Amino acid sequence: MPTLFDVRSASSVYSVVREYDVIESCASRLRVGMVIADSYFTPRVEALGVSVIALEANEASKNFDALGEIILRMRRAGANRDTHLWAIGGGIIQDVVAFIASVYMRGIHWTYVPTTLLGMVDSCIGGKSSINVASYKNILGTFHPPTMVLIDPLMTSSLSIEQRVAGLVEAAKICFCRGPDVFNAYLARQPTPRMNHDQLQVIIELSLTAKKWFVEIDEYDRAERLLLNLGHTFGHALEGASQYRIAHGIAVGFGILCALELSRITLAEPAGGCAPQLEAHVAALIATLPHLAEIIRSVEVDQVFERLEADKKHEPAHYRFVAFGADGAVRILRLPKDAHSQALIVSAVSRVMESLGR
Repeated sequence: MPTLFDVRSASSVYSVVREYDVIESCASRLRVGMVIADSYFTPRVEALGVSVIALEANEASKNFDALGEIILRMRRAGANRDTHLWAIGGGIIQDVVAFIASVYMRGIHWTYVPTTLLGMVDSCIGGKSSINVASYKNILGTFHPPTMVLIDPLMTSSLSIEQRVAGLVEAAKICFCRGPDVFNAYLARQPTPRMNHDQLQVIIELSLTAKKWFVEIDEYDRAERLLLNLGHTFGHALEGASQYRIAHGIAVGFGILCALELSRITLAEPAGGCAPQLEAHVAALIATLPHLAEIIRSVEVDQVFERLEADKKHEPAHYRFVAFGADGAVRILRLPKDAHSQALIVSAVSRVMESLGR
């Protein structure tokens, strides 16, 4: 069970560990804790004699209204201040467990076993949770780091192409934001959705090492870590407008392309540096999903813009995006909330939607 590295947070130091067949190897610890898992993994966990609170991995499960029932189930099962909570699943399960662990009896310990590539390359470290309220996506959240993260690369073998693309988009984004050397190291691995688990393990460790720097230098999203929101403002808007038929990582890929297009419009020239390679790589990943064009064609640009306007990252008088400078480096772009800016944003979204919807 090799430790890949430790993450130093304000509240604790926690380890990221590689563990094969992780559910089975942790059976004894699961039995003395409390497990909240993606329902897909429920039979595998229960076969070990472990009780599970099973959740469907969809946006309804991380709605604030649904959390009360989960907490009641925990209480009925005897959860107290000393209970150790385990999360087994992708980003939605992580959001739910991290949030509940941060507030249940004023905070309990938790361990995360990510089961998606996106969870492994990105969200498993950093301690953030994001909860929906009604139609407002990710408007509630806390920072509550786990006590340990257990990465099992073997789990990637059963993932769909779409899930692999979603994870690779996020890994590409993180490595790009860390700088040209790290991004070029990522590209040197020739990432594709067809990689085996050994090849993906290298991508996972490269991406997490890059993200570790952001988490440790800016744990609470005040400066450098904000750059990891690249693609997210546009992406969240497309997710919602598509009624979540487009997965988060895929939507972030769309958002990266929109950010590049908006930068191109505002700069009156393409971004330089490694930005063209990022654009080509993300576009190539998305192109492996033939069903995406039909979904894109069913979404109206106005629906995307309406949800984009409600994004929590904007300021009272400005739209705020992570975009690109002329040198290709990521930066914060603020646009005044006026008709001219709205036209620029809509133009960027329209061009990318037209390109992907062909």
